Amino acid sequence: MGTLRLKYKKKNVGDKWSFNTIKIKDFSKFSTSILGLGDIRKDAKSTNALAAVFDLEGFTDFCNQIDPQLVIPEFLDCFLSWLFQKIEESFTESIDKEVVTIWGSLPFFGKFTGDGALFLWDTDLSMGQSGIGNITISLRHICEQYQTEFHPKISKEIAKVPKKLRVGIARGQVLSIGDNNDFVGPCINMASRLQKLGSLSFAISRRGFNPKECFEKSR
Repeated sequence: MGTLRLKYKKKNVGDKWSFNTIKIKDFSKFSTSILGLGDIRKDAKSTNALAAVFDLEGFTDFCNQIDPQLVIPEFLDCFLSWLFQKIEESFTESIDKEVVTIWGSLPFFGKFTGDGALFLWDTDLSMGQSGIGNITISLRHICEQYQTEFHPKISKEIAKVPKKLRVGIARGQVLSIGDNNDFVGPCINMASRLQKLGSLSFAISRRGFNPKECFEKSR
């Protein structure tokens, strides 16, 4: 969540040893503040949530190609912009002048995970089980559109890009950390594990999902 770039000076000791020295005021900057969480001592607040973990399958191999520093920024910029745009489109019913009408709600939290992203939805704003079903169906479509739309297009510009976008989904309560800058909860862990399941690229935890209510009545 944060970086710490400090200025060091080399100090030689004898013929074999060398150390780095740093000013005390700079040394003290190494603290929990670099995590960007805010006041960690604050009481945690719970939210009924749906967690969706997106993972780019093969991202490690993509990073191991020759001169990855030349292609990774470009790919991530294209991918993340595309992903946010698709989520916006999926939940937009209409746009009228200055008002946007959406299905349920947009994610209240998003986090880059290094090889994908985590999004959290407040299920109390999702208009019941059918709304939760709508979120799930929308994310399934986005997962498919990565292979049918995004990958074919980006492959013409960048080599060896990840071929699949995997998604794991789970429901449960999440707890805020610090100033709501991060969240923890079993559903996040479950969603992360689900997206790694074998050959599947889309998986949902059955807990908290009523198939008839979620999908038969979805838009």
